[in-house]
Amino acid sequence: MSEVTNELMYELLKRMHADISGLKFDMTSTKHELSSLRGSVAAMQMDIHQISTRLDRVDQRLDRIETRLELRELSEAQARFEPHP
Repeated sequence: MSEVTNELMYELLKRMHADISGLKFDMTSTKHELSSLRGSVAAMQMDIHQISTRLDRVDQRLDRIETRLELRELSEAQARFEPHP
């Protein structure tokens, strides 16, 4: 078995230091990417919420229009005479 010398230990520590520095850089890069991804997800959630709100308003308006035109009652009356599968 080879002898452990100070030079060998120093070389191993230098390699470990370089590896750890690389890991720190990768970790920082990953944190930045994750932060960017969180921002994108938050923006998509806001967009989905806005779309949902608009659809709710359109649905309410359509209900009011149907009520005014009495289309709902006519379609319900018509459905009674149509065959159901």
